[in-house]
Amino acid sequence: MSRPFTNNYKPIHQSAFTLVEVMVVVAVIALLAAIVIPNLVKARATSQANGCINNLRKIQDACDQWAVEAGKSTGDHVSLNLNLKAYIKTASGNRIPPCPANGNYSIESVGDIPTCSLGTTVTPAHVLQ
Repeated sequence: MSRPFTNNYKPIHQSAFTLVEVMVVVAVIALLAAIVIPNLVKARATSQANGCINNLRKIQDACDQWAVEAGKSTGDHVSLNLNLKAYIKTASGNRIPPCPANGNYSIESVGDIPTCSLGTTVTPAHVLQ
């Protein structure tokens, strides 16, 4: 007598994520991104403003030092690239360090506060106080 065929193997269960589980994970990642990205943008803008203000301080200090050594007084004309470059640690290419947010620096005369072309057009402002 023949024995009936029996399957002695256990069924294989494939484990996988359901669509709902995947959607929940995507929603959580989107929520975290919505929280983090604005903070990163704000931190970058603040860092650029702080770098710019530090550069403006260096320019003002260089102007004061140049005026003392050259015997200049308040109101005398000063050139950022001609007179002050020797008093500022230059960046690559023998250039005055640029504004981190791509602004341009200027100073007209001894005693003036150096300015950045971005000034108050960005937040936080690139203004030396």
